[in-house]
Amino acid sequence: MTVQDFDPADRFVAGTVGPAGQRAFYLQASSGPLVVTVGVEKQQVSVLADRINDVLDQLAPVAAVEPGEPGGAPEDTEPLQTPFDEDWRVQTLSLAWDEDRQKVVIECHDHDPDEVDDEPGDDEVGPLARNSIRISLGPAEARAFARRTNALVAAGRPPCPFCGNPLDPTGHVCPRANGYKR
Repeated sequence: MTVQDFDPADRFVAGTVGPAGQRAFYLQASSGPLVVTVGVEKQQVSVLADRINDVLDQLAPVAAVEPGEPGGAPEDTEPLQTPFDEDWRVQTLSLAWDEDRQKVVIECHDHDPDEVDDEPGDDEVGPLARNSIRISLGPAEARAFARRTNALVAAGRPPCPFCGNPLDPTGHVCPRANGYKR
């Protein structure tokens, strides 16, 4: 199993590639020359940002100031570092608070860590290749990550006022309108 530890991370951001409605979401961590880019689902990054805010509100409300405020992390509006290839796809995310160091710890795995199987399969030569990254962020950096991520998710297609599903530029078949296009 490969675990890449970004403690401290020079940069940890969520980003997208593609037009609204067809965006691919990524998490990118860098420390010095090492850059890891992993693919995620929109819902995964949205929930991650919400949970980071929840953890910070409960455990570090004073230290987790908003970007741009005194003592806050600078707001990162730069795009993902290019060129990049998706290193692997995230299956499981975990979030923890390190009380001793007063840091948020985010782990991304391409497998379910509770179901580690080191037995080779029928078509495999050895143990399964497992990848994980661990990112440690101070409260201000974590708040800046969550704010950027929430803005990124909100920048997609607007929701239908009737059903809440995303609206395409050409409209969509709305289930609340008995299948008529809105």
